[in-house]
Amino acid sequence: MWLVLGLLALLQLGAMARAPSMWVPELVTLRLAAGDSVSLEPLAPAAIQRSASGRWLLAADPARAPAPVLLRPGRAAESLSSMPLAADHLALPGGNRVARLPAPEGSVAFSFAGSAWLYDGALLLRNGAPQAACPDARWSARLAAWWNQHMPAPLAVARALSLGGSLHCGNRIGIADALPDAAAITRASDGSLRITDLEHAPRALDGVQAIAFGAMRLQLGAGAQGDTLVMHPQRRTPQFSAPGVELPAQVAWRWQVRALWPGRPGGALQAAFLLVLAVAAAAGAGAAYMRTRQPQAPRARAFAWAAHAVCAAALLAGGLLAIALQRLGQPVAAAPSLLLAALALASWLAAPGARTSANGCAMLLLAVGLLLQLELGLGGGDLRYFQKTTALLATGLGTLALWRLAPAPWRAAAGTPRGVELALLALAALALAALAAQVLWGDETGVFDLQPVELAKLALSAMTAHCLALRFAWHNGPQYSTVLARWLALAAPVLLFLALLALALVQVDDYSPLILLLLWAAGIVLAYTCASGQRFAAALMVAAAGAAACAVGALQNGGAAALPSSFYADRFQVWLAPGEHPHTGQQVLRAAGAIAQGGLAGADSSFGLRSAGLPAGAASGIPAVQDDFAPAFFLNRHGLLAGLALWLLQAAFLAALLWQALRAHQQACAARAYQQAWAARFRCFALCGGAAFVAGHLLLSWSTNLAILPVMGQPMSFLSAGGSHLLFFLLPLLGLSAASNEE
Repeated sequence: MWLVLGLLALLQLGAMARAPSMWVPELVTLRLAAGDSVSLEPLAPAAIQRSASGRWLLAADPARAPAPVLLRPGRAAESLSSMPLAADHLALPGGNRVARLPAPEGSVAFSFAGSAWLYDGALLLRNGAPQAACPDARWSARLAAWWNQHMPAPLAVARALSLGGSLHCGNRIGIADALPDAAAITRASDGSLRITDLEHAPRALDGVQAIAFGAMRLQLGAGAQGDTLVMHPQRRTPQFSAPGVELPAQVAWRWQVRALWPGRPGGALQAAFLLVLAVAAAAGAGAAYMRTRQPQAPRARAFAWAAHAVCAAALLAGGLLAIALQRLGQPVAAAPSLLLAALALASWLAAPGARTSANGCAMLLLAVGLLLQLELGLGGGDLRYFQKTTALLATGLGTLALWRLAPAPWRAAAGTPRGVELALLALAALALAALAAQVLWGDETGVFDLQPVELAKLALSAMTAHCLALRFAWHNGPQYSTVLARWLALAAPVLLFLALLALALVQVDDYSPLILLLLWAAGIVLAYTCASGQRFAAALMVAAAGAAACAVGALQNGGAAALPSSFYADRFQVWLAPGEHPHTGQQVLRAAGAIAQGGLAGADSSFGLRSAGLPAGAASGIPAVQDDFAPAFFLNRHGLLAGLALWLLQAAFLAALLWQALRAHQQACAARAYQQAWAARFRCFALCGGAAFVAGHLLLSWSTNLAILPVMGQPMSFLSAGGSHLLFFLLPLLGLSAASNEE
């Protein structure tokens, strides 16, 4: 295993060494006279103007997406596609201009089409009463409307007011000669109401701190004043093969080379990161040396333990610093990021009890994922996903290593049934609060740059394991005050499962989270039936899985024309017949083309060795290639044979988890004390639940990329870009695997 990890690390170093020099604009200076304008192309799809009075304005083409976002200190982000409501009137589609009426704060009232309207960001009232639901409204929209009608305003779910079409219904106002959804009024995160601006009218840059174009950000240096405007490009900045591009006379760029290797620190945080990285490397080397030369000497073992603890703490600090630097637009160079990840993997494998077969497979999968993200960054010009993955990996594995180095009595004290129960209740409360925050303020991509659903999956798996472990000792375990209290304790995972189900139905326009939850539920039920000796029930679960597979095959053979017209049927049609939907099915078509180009040995016919560090071509342009379609890029770069090896490694990881779960079940059967039996059963069901979620992610990801199932995507565990799934679910699962090995 160490040999394979070393080879993968050398391949990543070789890719960085072969990568051609790329140049990015470090500073952009605009000099405009009053009344002039200049395009920001090829940097951004927008233009900067100066009005006759000398004010700086930003203008964008409505046909170009995404719309620029203006960032002002202490205020909510302002998109050019929306603008605050005017104080005295509303400009509705179709040239309708209506006066605003007095209304409570945070609401808007006006008269239109012979009716009085009041909208508070969640509910639309017509003449004081809510409207009937629209005929095409989904049941989730009807449920949200019912909730808003019967709940106080602080608990209401934000719903946009749609303007346009020919029908008054739900949260929609029909407007003659205006297309449906021609405009909308929404509630911003600061509570203010905003209206869609379909024309993207030029917006003044007074007080603007930065302009965001999707992931890229232009930081305004000296402010928008005078005849000179200075901007600092940050994050996902376009890269060029030479420090020169044809620019208007009013625009000047200052260039810098893409940072792959460490250079002179650009600030205190970067200097602190390099210092922490050096401490981690020195401490890790010292611990390895002492374990190799004098493994049995007490003083040497104590020194090795202390050095390992220093290394783990430094890795944790380094990961946090790397995250902070990336958020500030000053990401760590690629080579230090690679060293940080390598030290994190080595430190975790050296932790007590961490060297299990499951952890070994996971480390190899993480190394492959890092290689893929580095190749995507070098080939597609965006290293932020690789840098984010390494930072989160160091943060998570450093924390796990510190926990494994803690004295055994401390960990044993925290592992009692009551202690675990309290921790699980806190985790569940945190997960539910995060899910509620996503519903209220986020979208299907998450909230506050996090995915609360991953934390909820961890809580769901752990709580279910705890409750099933209690169920096996219904009469011998801790006694609750009433039978109702015991049933409520056992039913807690069901409540969390329903919350996740509701989030998937209401918040996400995709059914893959539902399939993922069903796969987990089926896996945990199968584990329970096997552990309790219910062979007939287990056989029924296996038969149901086979029937589901046959149903999917029948659906594919039936074709897209046999499906009724509905939202999800349209999704099925795209995946069953992407050629008939070239626009919405472009992800599938591009992925299929990339996989076909890869063949058996990769696009370069040498398993990606000859193309390491070089531009990735069209494969890097697949939408969401770093997440849902990472396997397509892997097959394009390294070929189907490498993909088969990856699949076998993933299967080995799942088999190792299930083997540990089986051993834990055997320990529970042989235990004489209640707490030992409960702990073993808890580990058994937690490992089974974690393996079920990982298997679901792998199945859905491969199905998306290979068009096996008509589903939308899920990130592939260990391979896709690191994020909440890595930090909140996968790494705790590896910690549980290490704990099971110790027992």
